[in-house]
Amino acid sequence: MVNGEKRAVEEKDRGVRLDVFVQTAFPSVQRSEVRRAVESGGILLNGRRAAKGAKLRAGDIVDVLSLPEAVDRRVRSDSSVPVSVVYDDGVLIGVDKPAGIPVQPLSSDETGTLMNGLVAYAPEIAEIGDDPLMAGALHRIDTWTSGLVLASRTEEVWLAMRDLFSARKVRKTYLALVEGRVTAPGKVSCELAHDPALSFCRMIDASKAGPRARPMLAETAYRPLHTAGSATLLEVTIFTGVTHQIRAQLAMAGHPIVGDALYGARIGLAAGHGQRLHALAVEFRHPHTGNACRIATPVPPWA
Repeated sequence: MVNGEKRAVEEKDRGVRLDVFVQTAFPSVQRSEVRRAVESGGILLNGRRAAKGAKLRAGDIVDVLSLPEAVDRRVRSDSSVPVSVVYDDGVLIGVDKPAGIPVQPLSSDETGTLMNGLVAYAPEIAEIGDDPLMAGALHRIDTWTSGLVLASRTEEVWLAMRDLFSARKVRKTYLALVEGRVTAPGKVSCELAHDPALSFCRMIDASKAGPRARPMLAETAYRPLHTAGSATLLEVTIFTGVTHQIRAQLAMAGHPIVGDALYGARIGLAAGHGQRLHALAVEFRHPHTGNACRIATPVPPWA
């Protein structure tokens, strides 16, 4: 932790952004932590709060009151978070995450996320992976999506599993309750990108996102399981892992997920219930044993 440090801005740093200046001065600190410290008042410019993008002048004084270094970026243990372990073979853990709990904290001070609870269950995962705040987690699902999240207990298996994910050798199955009657299997394949018109995350067809878009190929296959009234339960299969992929592409197919107002759902849910999307299972070749492996969670009550 960097505490009580002062830096005078020299002529060579005239015009540099405040957050860039601090990150350069303290290379053991991540830019995201610098920005959070600026926003919270942990970093002052000439004794006052300033915007992270404030341009510096020669002679300015930057006060670093409190700034976490990389070594401080660890997920805190929080045994109050319920952790429903559905699989644990000593190197891989599968957890059934309830809707409404984020997978990971955004800072080392945050608690109440799935990974806080999982670190309490398996403390060694706090040291696994390339992002300390992921604590060995191999992938994410949305806060309001329920279901399976995988984490590794060892660095060796974490690296091997990440290779499988990158090579699209992990088959992921979801359950989605969608609006409308779906009578036949289908597939949506396109490039997705962040909607530049919104300050928050929503994915749209990359061809409509403008020249600065960063296209990401996504493919979502689905088949109907049963229909109840004006909604259909789908089994959804993906190999890619683009943000909001299933939510965006099912909406593109004309069948937004029940409760998913961000993607145009008309059927609402009570506040705090999110969307009807559940990560049901994954299938892959286990890197430790070489055997075919399927890890599954229970079917949610709404399915």
